[in-house]
Amino acid sequence: METRNNKDQNPEHARITPEMLKSRTGEFDLESILFLKLRGLGLQELGCIGECLNLERLDLSNNHISHLAPLSSLKQMVALNLSCNRISCLEPLSSCDYLQTLNVAGNLLCNVENLQCLKGLRRLESIRLRDPVYNLSNPLCANGSYRHAVLDTITSVRVIDGERVTGSGSDLYHLCKDIDNSLKRFIGNGAVEVSGAVKPWVDEGFWELKPSHSSIIEETYKQFNDILQECKELSKRADDAIAQAERTLNIRSDTNSYVF
Repeated sequence: METRNNKDQNPEHARITPEMLKSRTGEFDLESILFLKLRGLGLQELGCIGECLNLERLDLSNNHISHLAPLSSLKQMVALNLSCNRISCLEPLSSCDYLQTLNVAGNLLCNVENLQCLKGLRRLESIRLRDPVYNLSNPLCANGSYRHAVLDTITSVRVIDGERVTGSGSDLYHLCKDIDNSLKRFIGNGAVEVSGAVKPWVDEGFWELKPSHSSIIEETYKQFNDILQECKELSKRADDAIAQAERTLNIRSDTNSYVF
């Protein structure tokens, strides 16, 4: 598990205060804060974080947080990192309707029932419960079939632990992984005589997707395409208006059309 810095575990930083948020962001009005990184500060209580009503991206990783109640008012939240804390209940997140990406690796979620409160979040596409890179997990991950249970519980999810499990690209991902596992079993059973040390046909972790903000990128592309479509429609309307104006000018330039 990721090591916390002792210098960040200052008792005065145990609770989020307006002064802390203003000093870290330079914003005087808490509702103006859109992005906030409070990583590794030894935080225990979320304090006034619920007053940042327009907050879209929040990083609270590597703290001592156990209760999430103040997050229930953050209706505009898109990406939330709660990894490496002491969280056992996610109920307050059920009202974060715009949440797309959630990282809760390295907490105390004991079973999939802890995720039931998230099933109403229709935009939630990516959830991370385990992060082998930083040796973070949750007790529920001890069950090898937990990913299938997560998919059954939160039907909108497309990415679990950085691995695309449904949607575009998932079939190829699983096909390649199955081939890789089959080759390992085939060689391991002695069906193929291999000289020297046996090596996988790709480097370890090749098929594991690295942590990313894929859902955020997809949303950005969607917004871009929407804007592009609006531009095309405006361009068409402008062309129509110009054509109509040209027709009107042509008519007026015709002296036979003048009425005396």
